Amino acid sequence: MGTIVNEHQEQAWNGYEGRHWAAHQARYDAINIGFNELLLAAVRPGDRVLDIGCGNGQLTRLAARRSGTGHAFGIDLSAPMLERARASAADEGVDNVDFVRADAQVHPFPAAGFHVALSRFGVMFFADPVAAFANVRRALRPGGRLAFVCLDDVRRGDLGAVFGSAAAHLPPPATDGTAAGEPLSFADPDVVRGVLADAGFVDVACAPRQAVGRWGRDAADAADFLAGWGPIQHQLGPLEPAVTERVRAALAEAMRPHEGPDGVHLRNAAWLVTARCPD
Repeated sequence: MGTIVNEHQEQAWNGYEGRHWAAHQARYDAINIGFNELLLAAVRPGDRVLDIGCGNGQLTRLAARRSGTGHAFGIDLSAPMLERARASAADEGVDNVDFVRADAQVHPFPAAGFHVALSRFGVMFFADPVAAFANVRRALRPGGRLAFVCLDDVRRGDLGAVFGSAAAHLPPPATDGTAAGEPLSFADPDVVRGVLADAGFVDVACAPRQAVGRWGRDAADAADFLAGWGPIQHQLGPLEPAVTERVRAALAEAMRPHEGPDGVHLRNAAWLVTARCPD
């Protein structure tokens, strides 16, 4: 481990949040799999690829395969998730990939060492996003490419109604999630454009995208999983068990319209952001 400046996220992703994502690796991949091809379109044969906030490493491994003779490098703060990423790469026989536990905001990447930087919902948590993206830009070659997906307003997908069903039984959240370092910090494309421009990127484009993910076998299974998801679990922690049961019941009821013979599928709304380094 090198220098960590994002101590709050380091604690979260090495605590309950990171353990939950590692323990439910396949589930989270099934939720987010619909965004993979949007990002992999930026990878060319022979590329050296940087995956920012790689988590359990599915996108990193796919990018390594797409790059062929190239290489993929995944960086994340979470030791539990990186353990899963390394084990999965070994199980799948992907050997042109490396993972490092470090803070991408300050990690000393090799200058101009990568052709492309990707991220699947891993860039919203930087304590100082301009400094972080400036560091990523320095790691890219002149003309290097950046492509990531970040959360849009959840009300534009199916999750808005699902979260709304639970909100009636929970205390109001402390924030609206749009501050720097929070899940919705990049939900406003004007914020994204400003951050990337200040970090030295050009040709910034933000395109709305939606993808369907599988959340569980049925409504009850999906509700149990979502009740254990970090932000909801954090709110449920100090409350009475009866409240937890009411939240689970409300989530299951909200999931039921999305239940089909092969599970519960929800649309997730995101921004596909692309940019490049100056030549």
